[in-house]
Amino acid sequence: MLRELAFNLLGAFLPVTAIVAFATPLLGRARKRVPWALAMFAALFVAVTTTAVYAAVAVGGRPLVYPFGGWPPPIGIIYEVDAFNGLLGLLTGWVILAITIYSKWYEKEMDEPVWYYTLLVGLMVGLLGCLYTGDAFNLFVMIEVLSISAYGLVAYHKQRPEAVEAASKYALIGAVATNMYFLALVVIYGNYSTLNMADLALVGRAYAASPLPALLAVSFSLWVFTYKAAVFPNHFWLPDAHPEAPTPVSAALSGLVVNIGVYSVARFLYTIFGYNNALGLYRGAVLLALLLLGCASALLGAFMMLVQRDIKRLLAYSTVSHIGLALMAGSLGFAAAGGALVLALTAMVAHLVSHSISKATLFMASGVFIHEAGSRDLDAMRGLGRVRPLSAIAMTVSFLNLAGFIPFVGFFSKLLMYQAFLDAGLPVLAFVVILVSAVSLLGYMKPMYSIAFSFKKGAPFTSPRVELVDVLLVAMSASLLVLGLVLGLSPGVFSQPALSLTQQGVDDYIRAYLETRKSLGGPYG
Repeated sequence: MLRELAFNLLGAFLPVTAIVAFATPLLGRARKRVPWALAMFAALFVAVTTTAVYAAVAVGGRPLVYPFGGWPPPIGIIYEVDAFNGLLGLLTGWVILAITIYSKWYEKEMDEPVWYYTLLVGLMVGLLGCLYTGDAFNLFVMIEVLSISAYGLVAYHKQRPEAVEAASKYALIGAVATNMYFLALVVIYGNYSTLNMADLALVGRAYAASPLPALLAVSFSLWVFTYKAAVFPNHFWLPDAHPEAPTPVSAALSGLVVNIGVYSVARFLYTIFGYNNALGLYRGAVLLALLLLGCASALLGAFMMLVQRDIKRLLAYSTVSHIGLALMAGSLGFAAAGGALVLALTAMVAHLVSHSISKATLFMASGVFIHEAGSRDLDAMRGLGRVRPLSAIAMTVSFLNLAGFIPFVGFFSKLLMYQAFLDAGLPVLAFVVILVSAVSLLGYMKPMYSIAFSFKKGAPFTSPRVELVDVLLVAMSASLLVLGLVLGLSPGVFSQPALSLTQQGVDDYIRAYLETRKSLGGPYG
């Protein structure tokens, strides 16, 4: 019954959210609260859908496949959800719900809420579409939906020249990157005659003797994936986009959008071209290159935090650093196999979850203090933690989680990462994790000290205030402790998604696709 419910919700989420997105500008001008109410309906529907889908996959132990329109794959587009994208979908559903709730408080900074909520619902569609799709071309479509929504949201404060400049930079290079991915699809279809991900993983086994087309396709694809993930050297748009975007949009960009890049890299290099030898020896070289880029991103982001006075720019460089760490763990397939690889992939998944919740909380908490101070400068925020104590607590907890303090989930994700690098015989990378954590802690101490542990001389006394948004932030930060305890006591919660990227997991992914194709009378038997 759970699987049937999840199957129906999986098919319904796209049309429902798309209808809400189109209805918001049409109905949103009738009453002031209608745009937010419609966005909340979409966010709640997404949260319920992602929860049911992940529960069905986790309990059933096999992927869930939904064929759109009843068309048999690979002719028709399918959504295929395993434990990996199921967990990331669950994370996306609940974080976007928190961002939508927070957006109601942020409306005081908005000029035209109706367009904001229209684009926010479009962002929901793009995020889950990218995660759930089992078709490489449909991934391109959903990346475009995600990107257009993100470009518009970054430029939302269009009266600010800096916002328009940041959005233009993000959009122009992003358009080039997505076109490169389209070229990759041309190469893939021209050589393999299919764009279904599971079908590619299957038929690629017959092309082991000619790896160059796969290398060309992966090379083109990785440009857009690393761009969306803000990995060095494609990180340049993030530090400009975050400060100028509305605060809840910054939370979505850092907490959710960058995950799509890392997810797509893992899906291509483990599920599609992971175990069929279509890439041949080039796969190891590609993974090694990504590991080096991840290492550079981790170090660059950590050191750049040290010189920032703008809190949103500081958090942006923190994102560059942590996504770099996650990519390092996810790229260990070039040197590790068996238990070490599972450990590294578990670390990647756990770190993505840890970073997403922390960064969404931190951006939303920073928005509270920016509103109080009227500035993004850390000196202007000095002592404001005494005015909004719950937000200060949420911010402090989230920073401690990112720094890797016990008993938060961020500690365990870094511990798993450290152990995976040692097991793979790469102690230098284990040292990089320690170095990045140490340098990052110095960067995190600046906002923690300015906001939570200091006061401004001569400032009038202001009674502490508590609003609903403060309670939301504390609840989000508390989840970091709960997840840390869960990961410490039951590592299987994150190892199951990691196992989806192993040989056995990919075989299950292909098997679920073949069963669906057979049940619908698809081609090739």
